[in-house]
Amino acid sequence: MPHTLLLRLPPPGQEDTEWLSIDDSGSATTAKQRGPLSLAAAVGRSARVVVLAPATQILLAEPELPPGSGVKLARAVPFALEEQLTEDVDELCFALGRRQANGRTPVAVVARTVLKGWLAQLAAAGIDPTAIYADISLVPENPGQTVLWLEQNRLAVRRPGALPVAVELTPVTEALVVAGVIPDPLASAETPAGEGSEEPKPLEHALLYVSREDWAQVQGEFQALAGQFASLKVQLLTEGPLSWLARELTTTHAVNLLQGEFARSSDYGVSWHRWRTAALLAAGLLVAHVAAAALKIHQANRESKALDAEISQIFAQVMPTETQQDPRRQMQERLDRIRHSGAGPEYFLHTLEALSGALAADPKTKIDSLSYREQALDMKVSAPNLAALSQLSQFVSKQGLRADIQSSTPVENGVEAHMQVRSESAKSH
Repeated sequence: MPHTLLLRLPPPGQEDTEWLSIDDSGSATTAKQRGPLSLAAAVGRSARVVVLAPATQILLAEPELPPGSGVKLARAVPFALEEQLTEDVDELCFALGRRQANGRTPVAVVARTVLKGWLAQLAAAGIDPTAIYADISLVPENPGQTVLWLEQNRLAVRRPGALPVAVELTPVTEALVVAGVIPDPLASAETPAGEGSEEPKPLEHALLYVSREDWAQVQGEFQALAGQFASLKVQLLTEGPLSWLARELTTTHAVNLLQGEFARSSDYGVSWHRWRTAALLAAGLLVAHVAAAALKIHQANRESKALDAEISQIFAQVMPTETQQDPRRQMQERLDRIRHSGAGPEYFLHTLEALSGALAADPKTKIDSLSYREQALDMKVSAPNLAALSQLSQFVSKQGLRADIQSSTPVENGVEAHMQVRSESAKSH
């Protein structure tokens, strides 16, 4: 199965990239690695590549947009975020997520030059990503706690039901105040207690994720702030944050920056492996269908040839004096002539029925040729003797028909005669 390479771009001022391979559940299959992009490209040559970009260069918002989709909805985004934007909208890229149940739509905004710079770096290393997310968008949401992620001088905050935000500020106390996680001590000191004063904001239950190295730097500061939290739990990321973030990749609703002019072509390799079993089954069914159809065609051809041979044989027996060209067509034409030569085919069939009985009584008598018109059947007959011809005539007469021997010629094996069988009402010819 193809794996996914989760690659995290460094923030400005740093060079090394972090990456690891994960499976379909988001679990790491390799240890985290660090190095230049060229080394990551060698690892992810056959993988689906997902990139995490520094969130300090990306604005995450969740505006309430008008109904619609596609280009119409995208055009409404800059107006909805007008108060939050400090750059010309023509210099920005807007990516939209799926509209949420509360009616709001996640949006990610990044400078066009910044996104082009990331893609240029990746392309130079031979990496074509299928998605680029803000790294803090994979911070897990906890329904009962505010999730904090501290990495060096950057603090990411995610409250229940809200988008994550990032604050890059030191010391960490000021970052917590700016993010609104703890009260501002200066504001509290300047606001006198009494009537008209606002109710103090409830303290938050917080869950802090931090590396062992960063915790060593800020442990004393957080211990001093313990009274500013309703509760504070610390979870050390002993293997770094990348494997922790990777667990959210399969369920995330993060906004992919690669949209519009930056949209990537489909990941055909991953799609093929996902649909391979269904495609092979469909191909097998198609082959079976084609084989069954070919077998039916072959059988039909064999039956057609057998039928043609049978028609040729009957043609030779019924019309031995005619040259075979297209037996099927010739017999059809003869039947059509017979059908239109008299009152109908019932007279012809009655005559044949009478003859078949007469011939059954004397198997040595044979009909060499026959023609039917105007309710009269003309035949060339071979018989062992004249008595056999007379017997044939008498048998036919008993069937309500008239049989006349018009001529007879002695031959080596008996006699050949021309006979005419007709109804009593038909004229002789």
